[in-house]
Amino acid sequence: MPSASNFAGFLVLALVIIIVPGPSVIFAIGRALILGTKQALISVFANALGVGIQIVVVSFGLGALIQGLPQLLLVIKVLGALFIAFLGTKAILDRDQFRIDGVEKSSSQIVAAQSVLVGLTNAKTFVFFLAALPTFVAVSDGNLSLQMLTLGAAFLFIGVASDSVYAIVAGKARRWLAGSNQRLSAVRAFGGVALVLLGGYLLFETF
Repeated sequence: MPSASNFAGFLVLALVIIIVPGPSVIFAIGRALILGTKQALISVFANALGVGIQIVVVSFGLGALIQGLPQLLLVIKVLGALFIAFLGTKAILDRDQFRIDGVEKSSSQIVAAQSVLVGLTNAKTFVFFLAALPTFVAVSDGNLSLQMLTLGAAFLFIGVASDSVYAIVAGKARRWLAGSNQRLSAVRAFGGVALVLLGGYLLFETF
């Protein structure tokens, strides 16, 4: 287990990184506006699963391999940005597909699979874990991999809690705005635009 001082220091850093709205928050809000609260929460937890896999990879040393291959990290960044932009574009094109009195056609399995992929290709969190996790562990505190997994789990817990709040609030706003099919279509389109802009921003930052 990490020492109390290292754990506290990491928690402070994690809170700053997570609470200040960033890509994961925009993703959660965009999904809520497009699909509603339930699917947005599924997106939050599935995205966390993808990020959790990153934590395991970094904790057991495979991250060092990717860190030494900047070309591979570049590919991950580009694919992640393009996939988020794709989800946004699809939402804009399908904005009239789901009517208020109709049946939601985006299955939870599809939403979850998409969100896991977004989490896996989130280069920002991967770089953060590569930089931060080794900084807050010490040989004297025991197994290094276990320490990093513990810190990563704390990060995930805070992240899921924070993103869920944003998703629920955005989902309630969506229901409030969706008094007609026309307004619902506009809300879905707005959520799609948010994801496209997020993808564009991440792609721009990559280069």
